[in-house]
Amino acid sequence: MKYTALILKNLIRSKRRTFLTVISIAVSLFVFSVLVSIPTVANEVLGATASSTRVATHNKASLVYPIPESYKQRIQSLPHVEAVVAQSWFGGIYHEVYDQFPDLAVDFDKVGAMWPDWGISKQALGGWNKIRTACLVAPDTMKKFGLRVGQQIQLRGTLYPFNVQLTIVGTITGKAPPDYLIFRRDYLEEAAGRPGNVDNIWVKVDKPENVPQVIAAIDEGFANSSAETLSESEASFIGGFVQQYRTFFRMAEILGFVVVLTIGLVAANTAAMSIRERRSEIAVMHSMGFTSRTLLSLLLAESLAIGLIGGILGCGSAYALLKIFSVAAMGGGGPLGSIKMPATVLAETLIIAALIGLFSAILPAQSAARGNIVDALRTVA
Repeated sequence: MKYTALILKNLIRSKRRTFLTVISIAVSLFVFSVLVSIPTVANEVLGATASSTRVATHNKASLVYPIPESYKQRIQSLPHVEAVVAQSWFGGIYHEVYDQFPDLAVDFDKVGAMWPDWGISKQALGGWNKIRTACLVAPDTMKKFGLRVGQQIQLRGTLYPFNVQLTIVGTITGKAPPDYLIFRRDYLEEAAGRPGNVDNIWVKVDKPENVPQVIAAIDEGFANSSAETLSESEASFIGGFVQQYRTFFRMAEILGFVVVLTIGLVAANTAAMSIRERRSEIAVMHSMGFTSRTLLSLLLAESLAIGLIGGILGCGSAYALLKIFSVAAMGGGGPLGSIKMPATVLAETLIIAALIGLFSAILPAQSAARGNIVDALRTVA
């Protein structure tokens, strides 16, 4: 601590160089933390929302093709199956085209059994079972549009040629996606003329170890039919939607590390120039009794301080930007609307900032601290 004043004085002796170095590190770590946060949060969302006992069954050809509603009864009769819920995507718009969020119709009688981790209250389930136009809304969508329980809303149909009038009876929280809206499929079926098809069927299995057996039984049961099925775990099903971003995620991670490596080389060059210019001063300090270890510690402390200051500025800016983006995209950005900076990324970024500070100066600092005093003074002279 007794050398703190000396370290601070050396940091501001060349204000422009210190400022530019700090800013360059801050910008690089800002880019790094933003790019790395995107795939990290996507993986967290996938892990948080996926249940180990839920299975999604849909048309083998593609998600855009429906499957017969009658499949429900056959699936329900299979061993280890606790609940079956059919689902149809509605794709409605609340006000304007950009006011879209995932809204879908599900069988009303098994919602509590299928999604016990969605935090649906008994009061909400009571209204859900009694009111034909009932809907449950996730908190992000409620907040974005200023909705409240008991309010009536209208969704304009895009996939269907009609609108639906809905009554909000409660919210879905817990591990539910933060921007969902679900309503009763019997209401949708009546309005659509009971087409007898659904987009996919959710299956609740009694134990995780029985999931592969149930998946195989479902797909074998509908093999060679006019609508063959593909069943997969919830994690795999949700991961399919995230898969379209995988290439972008990988490129983001690679680009983030390239940026950090580049700025590390720049910082090393800057540190080498700064220490080289101070060789005579370091030699004088050495002659005054400063040991090589003390001089090395002082030089590394200066570089470490610059790296950490840049890291804090970069992390803080990235955190604020992602927070603003998350709020702005709330209710309409899907998984990417939930992007924030995880604690792991924050820790990684600060560690990288410290490493940039230390490793950029360690070689020139060692050379200067252990150099011959007479040679250093003669070179300057």
